[in-house]
Amino acid sequence: MTQRQEFRVIRTYSDFELREYLPCVLAEVRVSGQYSDSSSSAFSKLFNYISKGNNSSEKIAMTAPVITAQNEDSSDSAEWYVSFVMPAGSTFSQMPQPNNSQIRLRELDTETCVARSFRGRATDDSSRKIAQELRKKAAEANIALSSETRICRFDPPFKPGILQYNEIVIPTYQGE
Repeated sequence: MTQRQEFRVIRTYSDFELREYLPCVLAEVRVSGQYSDSSSSAFSKLFNYISKGNNSSEKIAMTAPVITAQNEDSSDSAEWYVSFVMPAGSTFSQMPQPNNSQIRLRELDTETCVARSFRGRATDDSSRKIAQELRKKAAEANIALSSETRICRFDPPFKPGILQYNEIVIPTYQGE
């Protein structure tokens, strides 16, 4: 079974979970364009990185989810960040450097997020609708959220749409 990004559930609400995600390393590609085009073009670059496309020619285990994130505060609504989460326990300093200069490694600290799961294809429209509902429910629970929205896909694209498992994950707002 594919390893998943590690988290613990802090609290379960009727429509979502409040989670604490453990520190991790992401390999990410910034792309511009439509959601569906952006995620597929970035996926191949990221897959190449974990399939020995790095300075150590090291194979890196595939993990889930594949994250496609967008920041609502961005002036460019067609800008997306597509990421693979590196295996649990990975640190920035031990990860091999990508051969492709478009791939950036980034370390995330522990973070608190709200998450809501759903079945079906994670299309732009369905994901936006679920993210809006999640933001509304979190606001009703007095949880302040960041402007970033993450569409997390756990299944390969060839799996029948109705069987696909996905999540919308939104970090909480961390005031400075």
